[in-house]
This record gives sequence, structure tokens and C-alpha cells, in this order.
Amino acid sequence: MTHRSDRILNVRALARVEGEGAMHVRVRDGTVEDVRLEIYEPPRFFEAFLRGRAHTEPPDITARICGICPVAYQMSACAAIEDACGVTVDDDIAALRRLLYCGEWIESHTLHIYLLHAPDFLGYAGALDMAADHRDLVERGLALKKAGNAIVELLGGRPIHPVNVRVGGFYRAPHPRELRGLRESLRRALDLACDTVDWVAGFEFPDFTHDHEMLALVSPGRYAIESGTVTTTGGLTFPPREFERYVVEEQVEHSTALHASLAGRGTYVVGPAARYALNRQWLPPVAREAAEAAGLGADCRNPYRSIVVRAVENVVAVEEALAIIDTYEPPPRPFVDVPPRAGVGYGATEAPRGILFHRYGLDDHGLITAARIVPPTSQNQAAIEDDLRRFVAARLGHDEERLTRECEQAIRNYDPCISCATHFLDLVVDRG
Repeated sequence: MTHRSDRILNVRALARVEGEGAMHVRVRDGTVEDVRLEIYEPPRFFEAFLRGRAHTEPPDITARICGICPVAYQMSACAAIEDACGVTVDDDIAALRRLLYCGEWIESHTLHIYLLHAPDFLGYAGALDMAADHRDLVERGLALKKAGNAIVELLGGRPIHPVNVRVGGFYRAPHPRELRGLRESLRRALDLACDTVDWVAGFEFPDFTHDHEMLALVSPGRYAIESGTVTTTGGLTFPPREFERYVVEEQVEHSTALHASLAGRGTYVVGPAARYALNRQWLPPVAREAAEAAGLGADCRNPYRSIVVRAVENVVAVEEALAIIDTYEPPPRPFVDVPPRAGVGYGATEAPRGILFHRYGLDDHGLITAARIVPPTSQNQAAIEDDLRRFVAARLGHDEERLTRECEQAIRNYDPCISCATHFLDLVVDRG
């Protein structure tokens, strides 16, 4: 079908993403003039109601920002508060934090791969339809996710919104036999994760690439998860405390989420593809083999192949979890004291969807005077819009149903977490 000069396309729901939003496309004389990913969810005011709270409270409060990746918010909050108070946790506590984060990566990546994104590549409307024909695949995904749930539940006290995390460490450290109890399921999960890489690497991917700068944490010697130096593919390197010097956020009329850009450099991308590009040399052995077998190469600039990178990162998380468990010795105390002091602290960790930045100001009594949180999806929003602009321009001849389906998939490449609730998106193509 040839494209029409005047056409309005309305899509009232975008399935299989987290959050509420809309997309507006304006076409004039066969040219895409404007694309806006409109996030219209009401502001949630977390930064505002953190002010005046005790410095011990952010891990529990910010965990409620997202039901998919609460550990990410807890770890970034802890890092920022400890930085403000001049405290560094012991290596054994840091290892437990990395293990907990691995559990969340497994949960989140598996959810995205099997239940949100794979149906696009296999031609299904959703996971339930896919399960009707491929029950074994969905059951494999659920078994892999269960291994991540078990880690989060043991270390966090429950699988959703963990309650065992505190500033300085944990309220309780697990006994070695408790962690050893996870070994068998994780060994099975490692096989499942490798099978997942083989599976998704065989999908058919549109020929589509971006040239955005990519940004992630780098921790030389190991794949960055819970700490590191902020690094870009364009050669920038800076500590988390300089994040706001290089990353600029601005309000745009069509979104309640701020748009982020690199000062003087423009749009950038965070997430699995960015981590892979900047940390590939430190993949653990099994994950490195899986990436090579999947043909990922030095980096991945096709957003559609991000599902392959997520699958490789699942292997990383399982492999890392097993390594930590095998060398675990319980710390003398599950936490270090973090006495309050006036100051400003900065923390950044790698949430499943990309780098998550926190900054807190404290007064002499440890009360929070200022808070700033920069989540991954707001950092990717401009890049998503750019992808859609180019994507739609090449597909104006598609009918409404096909264009809608393919736009949804293009957005899901980034696994956007618009919120932790159920999620709708309206798509309007204005061809007047």
C-alpha cells in the first residue's frame, strides 16, 4: 500500500511495557515532521517527599518507585548516602550487594525477554498467546526468573520491595548453607540462560542502527553492575559525583519525564547495549562464549538485537551469582555504621535498563535537604523518539495495524519503565 498524505492513526494502548504514555506522529506531505513519546503519568514526587526524612530512609522509600527493579533504587540510594557520610562498606558486604543485584538482573531481564519482547519476534500478541503454542519456552523463562526471585527473596527478605537492605549493608547476612541451597537451581539456570541466548540470537532482526553515544558504568576487571566510573563510547570518563556536570535534564512540553542529554554532545543511550559496548572485555567466561556464539561482536547498535545482549547479561548474572556463593564467608557484622554528617553524596549503579543516578544533600542531623534521581528511561527517551522518527519515515506505506505493531516493538527494544504499574500508550499520526 502507498502512503497517504493525510491520515490520522490512533492507538489507544501499548502493551507489554511498564507505564502510561502516548506517541504522536506528525506527517506533512509525506515527511515525518515530529515524533513525540508523550509520557503523561502524573508526577510521583519521590524527590520532594524524601526531603526532611532521615538519611537511613531512602533505601526503603525509593524501592517503591519500581516493582521491577527496587534493588537498583536501593543500591543507588545506599551508595549516595554512604558517600555523603564518608563511609565505605566492607568487601564482603559489597559482594552480597552484587549478589542481590544479580538476582534482580535475572528477574528483570527474563521478564522482558520471555514475556514482553519475544512475542514480537515470534508474531504473537502477547505471552499468553505464545504460551499456547510454545508452552516449553514460557516455562523455561519462568524457571529462569524463579532463580532470580530466590536470590532476591533470600537476601532481601522478600522477592518484591526487599526489606533487608539498609544503609551500610543488610539487617541480616545469610548463613553459608542458605546460599549453598541456591547453587543447584543456579546451575540449572546457567544452562537455561545459555539456551536463551541461543534462542533469541536466531530471531530475525530489522536492519536498523543508531549512532548515539552510549553511556554506562565501567569497573575494570569485572562487568559493571553495582559500582563503577561513568564512561561513554565517545571517550568521556567521570565519577558519579560529576554526573550532573555532564548530563543535562530539561522539561519538554509533551512529557512528565525529563529528557536527558550529554552537555554539548546531544542524545545518548543507556542500558544493556551500552554496558556491553563498554564492558565486553570483562565478561565472565561462559557469558563471553555465549556472546561470541551469538555473533554480537564488539558492540551492538541495532536496538532490536538488545534482546540478545539482555540474554547474555542473564548469563553474566547467573555466572557471577555462582562465583559469589562459592567464595562466600559471612561478614562479622551485616552492616557498617553510617553516622550522619552534613554533606552531599552521589551514587550510580546499573539498573537492568541502564544507569540509575542518585544525589542527596544532608544536614548535620542526617536529615535530607535535597534529592535528585535520574532513572534510565528518561535518559533514553530522546533516543527512542529519534529511533521512531527514522523508523516511521521508512514505513509510511504500512497500514495502521502493521505500523502500530512495529512502532510498539521499536519502543519495547528499550524495555522502557514508564512506571511500575499497568501501562497504556496512545499513538496519534497526524497526516493533515
